[in-house]
Amino acid sequence: MPFSLHQGDALAVLSGLPDGCVDSVITDPPYNSGGRTAKERTTRSAKQKYTSADAKNDLADFTGENMDQRSYGFWLTQIMTEAHRLTKTGGTALLFTDWRQLPTTTDAIQAAGWLWRGVLAWHKPQARPQKGRFTQNCEFVVWASKGPIDGSRNPVYLPGMYSASQPSGSKRQHITQKPVEVMRELVKISPENGTVLDFCAGSGSTGVAALLEGRDFIGVEKTEHYASIAADRLTETIRATLTKDDVVLAT
Repeated sequence: MPFSLHQGDALAVLSGLPDGCVDSVITDPPYNSGGRTAKERTTRSAKQKYTSADAKNDLADFTGENMDQRSYGFWLTQIMTEAHRLTKTGGTALLFTDWRQLPTTTDAIQAAGWLWRGVLAWHKPQARPQKGRFTQNCEFVVWASKGPIDGSRNPVYLPGMYSASQPSGSKRQHITQKPVEVMRELVKISPENGTVLDFCAGSGSTGVAALLEGRDFIGVEKTEHYASIAADRLTETIRATLTKDDVVLAT
C-alpha cells in the first residue's frame, strides 16, 4: 500500500518508526493561538475557536489546542526532533502556522536540528474584512531542510505563495482543513516516489495530495473521529487513481 495511517499519539508513533524513512515532513499542527487571557486560552476548545456557522458536517473537537506559547514551543521542538531522525539527509519539513505563532515555530524547528529555509504564504481569498483594520487573510508555512538540499535530486521550481479558500459546507470535514489544491503543490518538494509524513494528519488532506502526486504517505492522527475520515479519504483516493497497470490478476 502507498500509505499507512496510525491512530494514536504522534510522539509515541514516531518513536517506533525507523531512521531515514521519509523524504518530507508536511504537517499542520494545532496552532495554540489566540486568547487574550489565560481563561480564553484554557476554556475555549478548537471547535469554539475555528468553527463558523456554514459547517455542514459534524466537526469533532481535537486536543492539544490549549498550550501556552512556551509549552507549544517545547512540544513542537520535541516532535520535530523525532521527525528530524526519520527524515533522510537533504529532506524537508513544512509546518503551517499563523502570525502569532510564527516566531515560536521558527525557533522550534531550528532547535530540533533543522536548517530554516524561509516562510511561504497561504492566501485565503474569502477571509472576513475587518473595519478599520488590515484583513488577516494569510497563514504561513515555515520550511526547513535536514542539511543541504541537492536540487538535482528533485529539480522543481515552486512558488512562495499559494491562494485558495478553505473547504466549506459539505466539503469541510475538519475544523482546520487545508485545501487539497494547496497541499498538492506543497508535496512536490518531496521527490517523485518519495514518502511524505504528516504527524497531525487530521482528515487526511496531506495524504490525499501526496497520493495524487505520486508520493507515498505516512499519517498519524490522535482523534479517532478524524483518523476514520482520513482512512476513508485515502482509500477512496487510491481507488480513484488505480489503473490497469496497478492491478495484478491472479490465475
